[in-house]
Amino acid sequence: MRPRSLVFTLLGDYFRYCGDGEVPLRGLSDVLQLFDIEPATTRVVMSRLRADGWFDTRRDGRLTTYVLSPKAWQLLDEGRERIFRHVAGDWGGEWTLIATRAGDRSARDEMRKSLTWLGFGQLQPAVWIAPGDRVAAARELMETNGVGSDVFVSRTGDLDHDRSIAARGWDLDALDSLYGAFVHTHDVAEPEANDDDALVARVRLTDDYRRFPFTDPDLPSVLLPAGWNAPRAHEVFVRRHGELRDRATAAIERLTGLTVRGAHRAFLEGGAVGFTREA
Repeated sequence: MRPRSLVFTLLGDYFRYCGDGEVPLRGLSDVLQLFDIEPATTRVVMSRLRADGWFDTRRDGRLTTYVLSPKAWQLLDEGRERIFRHVAGDWGGEWTLIATRAGDRSARDEMRKSLTWLGFGQLQPAVWIAPGDRVAAARELMETNGVGSDVFVSRTGDLDHDRSIAARGWDLDALDSLYGAFVHTHDVAEPEANDDDALVARVRLTDDYRRFPFTDPDLPSVLLPAGWNAPRAHEVFVRRHGELRDRATAAIERLTGLTVRGAHRAFLEGGAVGFTREA
């Protein structure tokens, strides 16, 4: 796991629930050493994240505390929503299509990343597609990135054709293999030896799981191949996220001197992953 990715995983599960969304540099360094990341590397990473606008800093003598910026709060809120509520419900057979026109290269590259995050797949070089009505989000994205496009909703009226579209728009076999690998890695029976090991296991669990929204288009179940591994992966994530929670939180609080208040809990209801806040 890269240090930058680790920091955002820790923010999403722990530090956003500490004080005003903060973490002392010394405590963060102690946490990241559990992942073989040296304090010097942590200082460089946090300095760069601050320069990129993700953090502000607060000084108390020689102690530095990093505090989430408004930009970071927005990212964490959007990411939590996408990660924990990404299982599709009923589908009426509609597709949102985007036909893009010329735009500068950097805008197109940013657009591709954002469209993938929103669950769009590339059907043809200039045609993107996603299940359901996602017109509003698509138009907003196109305008933000300055890429000309036509956005509309369509349907084939033919389920076999819809399944063919899904197979061409996304590499479902590869995605199914990733879900299977996640289950193989994280569906373990042996308890962790101590709180630090529980924290490492939980962070790796979340870091692996939060990558799926970048590749999973949230397709309706009728478009998915038989034996789809995602439901099992969701169940493993929710169970292990809960099992490891108390000991992982104890490790965070011991290493940082912070108190984690009102952190979210993952839950599984009707095959869908969700989240709720503690009382």
